[in-house]
Amino acid sequence: MNAAELAIPPGPLVLVVDDDPDILDAICDVLHSENYRVARARHGVEALERVTDERPSIILLDLMMPVMDGVTFAQALHARDGDDRIPIIVISADGNPQKAAAAVGARGFLAKPFDIESLLSQVAAVSGLKH
Repeated sequence: MNAAELAIPPGPLVLVVDDDPDILDAICDVLHSENYRVARARHGVEALERVTDERPSIILLDLMMPVMDGVTFAQALHARDGDDRIPIIVISADGNPQKAAAAVGARGFLAKPFDIESLLSQVAAVSGLKH
């Protein structure tokens, strides 16, 4: 096993999609520390590319982003054969995150700001993954 393989946690892949670099880094760091593998995207177009590269077990999705927002991303994802079954958790500062989550067919939501325990419990509950 080489150094690069040792640096990658063995856990399930979580795609985190958020245009705020601080939030993106924080979420990815927390998930990585819990042995999830993490892919990052700053908007929906990048997220679709990441899904094409490797199918994630779950997607954490911000809705308000440049280039392609979360709603448009979710619609494009659901139109792709097989990718429509990837569970999504919406991460939103929207005043009504439940409504926002329902709009994209998400299985869960986190209202910004959220705490680490809420993030981890949502990921575990929605994905059914153990880390």
